[in-house]
Amino acid sequence: MNERNILVVAHAGRDDTVAAARRVIDLLLRAGARPVLSPDDRAELSAVDGDFSDVDALGEDVAVDDLELAIVLGGDGTILRAAELVRGTNSAPVLGINMGHVGFLAEIERDAMDDAVERVIARDYAVEERLALAVRVKDAAGKVVFETWALNEATVEKASRERMIEVVVEIDGRPLSSYGCDGMVISTPTGSTAYNFSAGGPVIWPSVEAIAVIPLSAHALFARPLVVSPDASVAIEMLERTSGTGILWCDGRRSHDLPPGARVVARRSSRPVRLARLHPTAFTERLVRKFQLPVAGWRGQDGGSPA
Repeated sequence: MNERNILVVAHAGRDDTVAAARRVIDLLLRAGARPVLSPDDRAELSAVDGDFSDVDALGEDVAVDDLELAIVLGGDGTILRAAELVRGTNSAPVLGINMGHVGFLAEIERDAMDDAVERVIARDYAVEERLALAVRVKDAAGKVVFETWALNEATVEKASRERMIEVVVEIDGRPLSSYGCDGMVISTPTGSTAYNFSAGGPVIWPSVEAIAVIPLSAHALFARPLVVSPDASVAIEMLERTSGTGILWCDGRRSHDLPPGARVVARRSSRPVRLARLHPTAFTERLVRKFQLPVAGWRGQDGGSPA
């Protein structure tokens, strides 16, 4: 019988998260599964609790492609880190347990943690695939110098606070417009409630496959957010004449410097991010809860079905 390897991802900076990690690991062991921690998490949790040194380490004792699922204790930032950890040929689905922050990616609240582990053991969950971006950086000669990916967004930003950058946006191999700006955001539907949202971009339902492109503080007449095909190739070129340097950030976690002449190309990744869902919830309800939107007085049908 194959061993069931379940990655546990938690932040050691909060006592309740450390205790929750210990609880989840104990529940997995009792159920006959094999809990796994990243080496960094194991070291940080052990420094706080002292009881994690015997848990197997990802990449040392267990290969990423041998993971069945990841249980994440935290908010969207921790889930993004987990998505990075499990990304392999056979990316394991990620199940988020909210530990105090209302996020869009976390599936359930901490008080349902025991039930969540039981359902993981029973394989009683659905898997939702989210569009991710494959991102390349090319130098002025056209050579690929950096490759990465993003679940939320890829952003090209100015590296110096006092200087804007000058870029040209290209869609499917054709130039669209040049901008003097603070940067450009290339967002997935998942990231539409993150940086895209704060930059004035559209909220995109996760079931809609599309890519959004949003200028940041652009000095241009054509500075509106764009929504393009999920199969489009979006390129941001740093103009040679730009006075400032730029930097690429993907999900706020992976970065690369962009000198004048550099080119960032983003397109749909062949590997989506997979989220485990125990209680599929309408995205509308997540929006209302996250932003505390006023819905008092609504007279819709019972059960939320349309009229």
